[in-house]
Amino acid sequence: MKEYKNQIPVSLPVMVSKEGKWFVAACPLLDIATQGKTEKEVKENMEELIQEYFSDPDTVKPTASQILSSSVSLINVPVKGVSLCQSSSL
Repeated sequence: MKEYKNQIPVSLPVMVSKEGKWFVAACPLLDIATQGKTEKEVKENMEELIQEYFSDPDTVKPTASQILSSSVSLINVPVKGVSLCQSSSL
């Protein structure tokens, strides 16, 4: 992770998934997304995009309270018709 002077590190929720040949990262709190050829690249791209997001004077930003009060939860929900096995017939 790069170090930035006069900045406070903030944890933001970022979801990374693989879509075809690309890794896609999304930050729902900021409503931004990016892609990369590797998981490392997409995380680096997201870090740069977040820096650009907060540097852009025209972008409406969430308040510090909104950022600090956000959390990520994983919930298990039974969903009919969804299998963890990959089918070779697709």
